[in-house]
Amino acid sequence: MDPSSTGEKSPRAELWCSVAIVAMLVSSVALLLLAPLVLDESYSWVRHTTSEAAAQGVTGAWMTRAGFALFGLAVIWLAVRRGLCWGQPATGLHALFGACMVAVAAFSLRSWQPGVPFDATEDMLHSIAATLMGFAFAFGVVAVGLRRGRAPGSRVLDVGAVTASVLLPLWMVAAPDHAGMLQRLMFAIAYLWYGTEAITGSRPRRDVVGKRPQPVVR
Repeated sequence: MDPSSTGEKSPRAELWCSVAIVAMLVSSVALLLLAPLVLDESYSWVRHTTSEAAAQGVTGAWMTRAGFALFGLAVIWLAVRRGLCWGQPATGLHALFGACMVAVAAFSLRSWQPGVPFDATEDMLHSIAATLMGFAFAFGVVAVGLRRGRAPGSRVLDVGAVTASVLLPLWMVAAPDHAGMLQRLMFAIAYLWYGTEAITGSRPRRDVVGKRPQPVVR
């Protein structure tokens, strides 16, 4: 049976989609890791957040913004691909995460440097998008876990991702001198979760492996 006649993608198409999404995620990680190298020397990746690396009026902020945009677009694409498996609530939440990540790239935070002019409305929009993004990720991971049966290793990753999305922001408030490092740890977990979903989504389903198309009885 032709996969296109059932609305399913061929294994090769699924594989190439996964490769493209993973490549976007890896490129995003590379941009965020390299961004501090092009920023002012006063920027500290341990103390300052990634949002501050993309702040208004900061030379080199384009690199972090590009990383945010790539991350968001990759997640939106992944949500579209995994919609049937994740279900509508989870798909909507992860698509919201991706959209908020793109919004975070479009609307920048005020600079950590004193005296740099900034737009208060843009700063507020950035904060709103970042807050929604955190909730969307946590609830989205929970929704995916409730939707389907998961392997033990995947359940561990789900629990770790949700726990980190709740505890790390609180830790950032309690330890502002290490806020940048803690936020990057939270980002790393999110990248790992979405990367794992992109890779596992390209594998053949166990319930269809080895089955042959059945003749249609007319």
